[in-house]
Amino acid sequence: MKLLLDECIPHRVRLHLVGHDAVSVVYMGWGGIKNGRLLALAAADSFEALVTTDRNLEHQQNLATLPLAIVVVEAASNDIGDIVPLVPNLLIGLSSLRLRSVTHVS
Repeated sequence: MKLLLDECIPHRVRLHLVGHDAVSVVYMGWGGIKNGRLLALAAADSFEALVTTDRNLEHQQNLATLPLAIVVVEAASNDIGDIVPLVPNLLIGLSSLRLRSVTHVS
């Protein structure tokens, strides 16, 4: 699955997402782009999901018109040490993603 890691997710997390093609917003050159435009760019570039720790994102977007899926990682912080322990649950969540949906991983 082609995944976009939001700015709040350390780029090194991609190394733990075995079996997925994951890159960060910064790597794509999209740093600082607001969420609506970011989602449109991601969809246009064939990303299937945005992985974020932003718990407000789903309330700021119209889920019915989302161009991809959103996965919210509910970590204690954006530190890689808090996110990596959630990777097994993240991988399970990715296996059943649906377009225009939000999945929470804790």
